[in-house]
Amino acid sequence: MSQFSNATIVKAANVYYDGQVTSRTVILEDGSKVTLGIMLPGTYEFGTDGPEIMEILSGHLKVLLPGEESWQEIQGAHTFHVPAHSKFALEVFSVTDYCCSYPAE
Repeated sequence: MSQFSNATIVKAANVYYDGQVTSRTVILEDGSKVTLGIMLPGTYEFGTDGPEIMEILSGHLKVLLPGEESWQEIQGAHTFHVPAHSKFALEVFSVTDYCCSYPAE
């Protein structure tokens, strides 16, 4: 899906790592939430409360998913899933545009 219709956008930004990673929260018509963001080059680690679906829209990065021993390289559009109550690491090489969805457990 390239756009969201009938959505509410929260004005305040979500800012991580001194502004290197930012996003905006979008509440969809059905009450579900997504975040739309940008990651600048750097190394990051994030924790999850619930499951997450990370849709990389553009960029170049590597991700180390929970339970994995090797990094997965991503260039351009790609989607990966992160389980609830886990941590994942990212090494971002170029400005990366992403959409994160939070499905019900």
